[in-house]
Amino acid sequence: MLELQNITKHYGARKALDHIFLTLENGIYGLLGPNGAGKSTLMNIITGNLKPTSGIVLWNGENARNLGPAYLSLLGYAPQQQGLYDTFTGIRFLSYMAALKGIPKKKQKGEIQRVLDYVNLTEKAYRPIGTYSGGMKQRILVAQAILGDPHLIVLDEPTAGLDPKERVRIRENIRNISGDKIILVSTHVVSDIESIAKEIILLRNGKIVDKDTISNLCEKHGNAKNLEQVYLQVFEKEGESDSAHRI
Repeated sequence: MLELQNITKHYGARKALDHIFLTLENGIYGLLGPNGAGKSTLMNIITGNLKPTSGIVLWNGENARNLGPAYLSLLGYAPQQQGLYDTFTGIRFLSYMAALKGIPKKKQKGEIQRVLDYVNLTEKAYRPIGTYSGGMKQRILVAQAILGDPHLIVLDEPTAGLDPKERVRIRENIRNISGDKIILVSTHVVSDIESIAKEIILLRNGKIVDKDTISNLCEKHGNAKNLEQVYLQVFEKEGESDSAHRI
């Protein structure tokens, strides 16, 4: 179980996160909100890339910072096309990430093949990443996030730049591995999360507006017909236009 207790983050005078309390158990959670809502800051605090100004992150009741490498070993994170080495081939990059994650050498080959198959990049594995399209780069980042079968997976716009067929493939694969994991997916493409999410977290101005199942959110927000209508009800009624969420 992942718990965020009273998480606040300041950047100078600006408050990016404002007293966040959040509990996540096994399943898929969608993180939705307009640009500037604090989604990236929240994910970076969960993954240990940022320190909160106040508050703590707990994993199964223990402070994640005190767990150190033990917490990092159960974590998989896919940022938006960051941390890639254009001169590396896909397989070299995954081998490098497998070593960083401490995956035993005798298990690396099979594990790398598994994640390449997962993101449909086996045929492109020996090409330099610099020659990859934006969608392929996004897929290789998803691949490294699931190396080592982590228990907590954080995905930042995992389907950005993908064609519709690959978006569906990634979405269904996320569903297939979610049984014993916590998976947090930040996205602007509502349709990518609507059919697979256990619950949706709505974030605005650094605060959680709501967290609930899609059916409950629809009922609470004007008897909306679907998640996109909930998004419009919650965010655009106050002029927070963000057309990128549309299907």
